[in-house]
Amino acid sequence: MYVIIVGGGNTGSYLAKILLEGKHTVRVIESRQGLLEKLHIELPDEVVVHGDGSAPSVLDAAGIRQAHVLAAVTGDDETNLVITSLARFEFNVARTIGRVNNPKNAWLFTAEMGVDVALNQADILAHLVAEEMSLGDMMTLLKLSRGEYSLIEEKVHPDSVAVNKLLKELQLPQECTITAIIRKNKLVVPHGDTRLEVADEVLALVRRSSLHQFAALLAPQNPLGQRDQP
Repeated sequence: MYVIIVGGGNTGSYLAKILLEGKHTVRVIESRQGLLEKLHIELPDEVVVHGDGSAPSVLDAAGIRQAHVLAAVTGDDETNLVITSLARFEFNVARTIGRVNNPKNAWLFTAEMGVDVALNQADILAHLVAEEMSLGDMMTLLKLSRGEYSLIEEKVHPDSVAVNKLLKELQLPQECTITAIIRKNKLVVPHGDTRLEVADEVLALVRRSSLHQFAALLAPQNPLGQRDQP
């Protein structure tokens, strides 16, 4: 995959390193001399492109006509919008990503402005904190399919209805799959005949709408058979 990153700060350089490790073709566009020197130390020379990422000629020189993805991650929202609009409407890049620095500007980062994915870090963090609080001890490890699914981890409580139950006996939500169990620091590959034990750490892929239903299976039960509220 060919990826162009505009903005060579911490976000851009870190993203470039990850993509390079994944054997993708990457170009990082940056104009500030101090950051350029740093990028040339951290990244291969052919990856770094000196210039203004909002200039069509610079984007063209970076190979945007061959790019599959463009990520505008500068520290200026207006610049990021100009870059994503150029990528989408001038160069027909298939996928565009724009970084939102000021949450008040998030409403501008839409498909009409050429943005497929808006990275609003403040908003993501706020929603993640709220979700973690609402799900008690459940921990979200990974978001998939634009947040529709989550890879989560939760420990089996001693008072849970799941204790000593076989996985095939559990009434799991329809869109939920238990992918692994960590038991006494050892990984257990789950099968229908696997029996859950107290303190097992269960990893599961769960649809967002089923998170609370799945969490209730492993959580402590009150005398009425309902999950204790966090």
